[in-house]
Amino acid sequence: MDEQTEFDRSVVVVGGGVAGLSAATFTARHDLSTLVIDAGPSILRRNAHVENYPGFPAGVNSRRLLELVAAGAEEAGADRVGARVTAVRETAPGFVVETDDDRRIRTRAVVAATKNETGYLDPVEGVGVIDRGKTFVDADERGRTGVDGLYAAGRLAGKPHQAIVAAGHGAEVAVGLLEDADRPFYHDWTAPDGYFTDRGRAVPPGCAEIDEAERTAREETARERMRSAFAEPHPSDQPTHPSLREE
Repeated sequence: MDEQTEFDRSVVVVGGGVAGLSAATFTARHDLSTLVIDAGPSILRRNAHVENYPGFPAGVNSRRLLELVAAGAEEAGADRVGARVTAVRETAPGFVVETDDDRRIRTRAVVAATKNETGYLDPVEGVGVIDRGKTFVDADERGRTGVDGLYAAGRLAGKPHQAIVAAGHGAEVAVGLLEDADRPFYHDWTAPDGYFTDRGRAVPPGCAEIDEAERTAREETARERMRSAFAEPHPSDQPTHPSLREE
């Protein structure tokens, strides 16, 4: 892609569910300017209690989980706005993403993660849409579509409904995007001081070396964040089936 072209963003993620937020976490941590456009609400919010997401052996409130995943994306450096994407248009190079609040965002790459909504992709030639009663985007296992720079993640790419599957696929799509952009490989590790440098190796992108004092401080910060997150029940009421109108 032309490095001289000015873009508003390196990556625009369409959809603020766990797939989109996970993808945004990985691209933002790699210092790609990342924007999540979230029309809300994620279908995950309809779940009464998520009980198969690793790390929560007694389960977790679905809305709390979504907020924590969003917080992780923001901590990594991703920005998030509330709007609905009305069109993605391919330009030369990159894309223009249009929203219902009159934004026009030029971006190098787009990650579509909107469950089964595909109408906003109609202006892009070469996108394969599969109709199985609900619509999906034709993409390979890494989320690559038939259009360079356009990716699909999670349910939209035909993945199962499980939140952990969507989150994992969002991360995989982001890593594929980084590979396609010829960005250096990284592990997302925070390693002990000297892990790389004591062996004469550069610290990979996305990684960091920290000493024991910094490790202890970060662990305490993490514990406090989790204590605060779960100190009280989630404030919003869970909508009841069948209306699910309150989101």
